[in-house]
Amino acid sequence: MKPVYYFALCAAFLFACSGEKEQPAESKTDTASVEAEDTSFYEPMPAGIYPQDNPWSQDKEDLGKLLYFDPRLSGDNSISCATCHHPDKGWSDGLPRSIGFGGKELGRHSPTVINSGYFEVQFWDGRAPTLEAQAKGPIQAAVEMNQKADELIEELGAIPEYRERFSKVFGDSGITFDNIAKAIATFERSVVSKNSAYDKYMEGDKNAMSPAAVNGMKLFFGKAKCSICHNGPALTDSGFHNIGVKQHGPLTVDLGRYNISKEDSDKGAFKTPGLRSISQSAPYMHDGSEATLKDVVDFYNRGGDVAKNRSPFITPLELSDQEVLEMIEFLKALDGEPINITIPKLPAVVETEKGKSKTGKKA
Repeated sequence: MKPVYYFALCAAFLFACSGEKEQPAESKTDTASVEAEDTSFYEPMPAGIYPQDNPWSQDKEDLGKLLYFDPRLSGDNSISCATCHHPDKGWSDGLPRSIGFGGKELGRHSPTVINSGYFEVQFWDGRAPTLEAQAKGPIQAAVEMNQKADELIEELGAIPEYRERFSKVFGDSGITFDNIAKAIATFERSVVSKNSAYDKYMEGDKNAMSPAAVNGMKLFFGKAKCSICHNGPALTDSGFHNIGVKQHGPLTVDLGRYNISKEDSDKGAFKTPGLRSISQSAPYMHDGSEATLKDVVDFYNRGGDVAKNRSPFITPLELSDQEVLEMIEFLKALDGEPINITIPKLPAVVETEKGKSKTGKKA
């Protein structure tokens, strides 16, 4: 995948430096640095990618779906994965920053689950190398779901349907923390944005995108230089960049990737988000500080807000008001077909005569 990203990055530089062609007098924009018929920068979403130690099965995906929506994965049975990553909110939570255990506001915005199976690393700072590792993190984090792994295994083990499903999917190993994470990750890999207006346009349907969105696409891969970082099938390089965000929320300083890498160049750097179906998961940035897509484009148009340690890729774009609107239309054209998910009925708890499960938690 890396060679594709390298090609896209180089192509973006070539397009951005190639000069802008003269537009007809009636045109309101000057964006023809990439011809609409050029498809060299386009990469469709590939088939699902599953690791060798966690191959796909429908039973595993179904089990993962139950776990994803089950609040019993939290210490007080109040928070599920879907609490912060809900289908109805673009697989995020619609808040600037997540609300964790005990109702406490956390420091970062909930990233969308959409296309996360295609990301090279997980979390805003990339601290998890896989979706399986990512699934374990929030469950155990005291400020998020605050659940101990051994207590979760005991609690799920008291539920007959879970025992049966884990046995069917994982055999004799049954309910383990690793298997819980594998099932959740398998479900999350099914959350894919595809067959967008952009895909249809690039595959030959020249009526799939509006003229404004087409102009926005030319800007995206040309003058605006977005594809330097937003490239590949999911429109992310899975890299880390300081884009000049002024910190908002309870964290006065968030060093981002630096906390993991300890490289000075990574201070204030965060993972490049994928852009497919991006219109559904507002607000934006790692701290949720930009409320709308227009706010995001305006942010990049002015070259960010904080100069310290900012990436050299982030410079004022000098987009006109019309071009800003065209960029927004293109970003909306990245919305894929609806990801239809039915909220599952959760497995029933085995109750004692006192109305509590075998683990002592209220049903």
